[in-house]
Amino acid sequence: MQSGLQVLAATDRPVLPAGLSAYDRARVREGYVGAATLLGMSVMLAVFLTVFIVSTTFGFTVVQRRRELGLLRLVGAQRGYVCLMLVCEAGLLGVLGTAIGVPVGLLGTWAQSALLIKLGMLPPWFDASWDQGAMWAAMIVGVSTALVGVLTAAWRASRVSALEALTESPKAMRVMTAWRWFWGLSAAACTVLLVIAAQAARDLVAGLMIGLIVMISGSIALSQLSPIVVPLAGRLPAAVLRGNLIADLARAGVLHAVRRSAATAAPLIVLVGLVVGLWGTFGSLAKAVGVEQERLITADFVVSSEVPKGPAIAVASPQTAVPVAVIRGKRTVYSEAIGIDPAAYQQTHKLRPRKGSLDRLSGRTIAIGPGMAAEGYKLGSTLTIALGNRKIPVKVVAIMPETLDISENFFIPRTLLPAGGRTETLVKVAPGNSLRTGMSVKEWAEAKGEAQQRSNSGLFAALMGLAGIYTAVAVVNAVVMSTADRRREFALARMAGLTRIQVVAVALVESTTVVIIGVLLGSLVAGAALAGIAAGPYGLAALAIPWRLLSLIFAAAMVVVGAAAAFTAHRATSPQPISLLAGRE
Repeated sequence: MQSGLQVLAATDRPVLPAGLSAYDRARVREGYVGAATLLGMSVMLAVFLTVFIVSTTFGFTVVQRRRELGLLRLVGAQRGYVCLMLVCEAGLLGVLGTAIGVPVGLLGTWAQSALLIKLGMLPPWFDASWDQGAMWAAMIVGVSTALVGVLTAAWRASRVSALEALTESPKAMRVMTAWRWFWGLSAAACTVLLVIAAQAARDLVAGLMIGLIVMISGSIALSQLSPIVVPLAGRLPAAVLRGNLIADLARAGVLHAVRRSAATAAPLIVLVGLVVGLWGTFGSLAKAVGVEQERLITADFVVSSEVPKGPAIAVASPQTAVPVAVIRGKRTVYSEAIGIDPAAYQQTHKLRPRKGSLDRLSGRTIAIGPGMAAEGYKLGSTLTIALGNRKIPVKVVAIMPETLDISENFFIPRTLLPAGGRTETLVKVAPGNSLRTGMSVKEWAEAKGEAQQRSNSGLFAALMGLAGIYTAVAVVNAVVMSTADRRREFALARMAGLTRIQVVAVALVESTTVVIIGVLLGSLVAGAALAGIAAGPYGLAALAIPWRLLSLIFAAAMVVVGAAAAFTAHRATSPQPISLLAGRE
């Protein structure tokens, strides 16, 4: 949290060395804006996951301490005292964790800065200097999230009577409370309605926006209802595990120890639902850019240079991108302008202006491209553009409609182009010729979408790393706490004839089964979020399912959870069984 806020504060003060051109300064500023957006997302994700993890951990801790809390109530402690005690514990732990996090945050600041520089979002000279305000903000947020996360668990603990806690009555052991049912069912109903709305909209952008909400509501629904849905989902792998003593014991643990299974599966559900859903959503958007371009272009090939006309070529439409500064009143936009031949462009593209005409794009004129179509430019207005060392007044003669591809911001006549630039030519082959040159439009469009996906990959790798660390902490914490509470259970199993290795194997199989369930349920949330994209105008062609990412999360979860379960079970079974069964603390 501190490192994210510190780097975020540094991005608000761009450092621009002397000697940079106006275009380079604009690109650096755009990088700072992109970095600030990513850091803002990471901070919000950190707060969400922190509250979730703290509430889950304290809820599990309160259940394990029910006898202690029952004894306190028995000797006269009032409900308010019990609640205040737990809140103060959370506050003290929050302060302690914050104090430890300050020096760790310095290391995190360096790591985040290095990552953003490597991704090309920040310049090599970027330096996130110490910001005391970021430290205090992180401390306040850290302690506040600890307190918010423990409030529900503390209130629940204060409502349990002493006799119920000491006798382990069904009421005290109940997992699904009324509020948990309410929030779980409400979030589930909201998710279903949103999925239906996304299917009915049949619009890609609407599907994307609705999908972002579905990821959150679906994750909350399944995490709140995990004591119900995890055992239900566990019946499928449980059926496969039949026929072996260790497998039968692990199956019984998954199906009946619902609190333990839910505490382990819930963080995985949230991780897979959010990260896979986000990656799939933005990957689908990048893929849709390529699909849209393929449908809008009527050329046969795309060549990465200017192509001379010949008998085998019906139309050659060169497009040269050059840096440009567009001045409108007091506002200056630094971008790229694309020099086109209007007649050839219209013969190789289906896209037509929503206002004006490209036929008038000649002389000192400009057309507003799809990337700037929503920025309020007026048809017939006069702008000033800076091309190279020249400043030229131009008239807006056309405004293109918006598209998913926002890389084309301005079109100018080729007669205004300065020397240099990046050229590619769209070629339409004359009938009866079998000329093959450059890439086909389909290959070019797919490459365009893949390039955008690669640029997204670096951004989401940063988010996934943060979410993965938080989830690993939550899952390992749940496994360690639940295993510590199973010492007597393990001792009974060993007294019944199981060896120490068999007991560890039971814990390992049970934990890996819960991992499978958590990943499957999280994938269900991600699938619901992506359903609206599949129902959009581009259908399954625009759907990007991150199978590689899902496999990576599954493999990492199996290793982390399996290692934690095996290690803690091995430690829990180290004492002699008789010493654990002789008495109870």
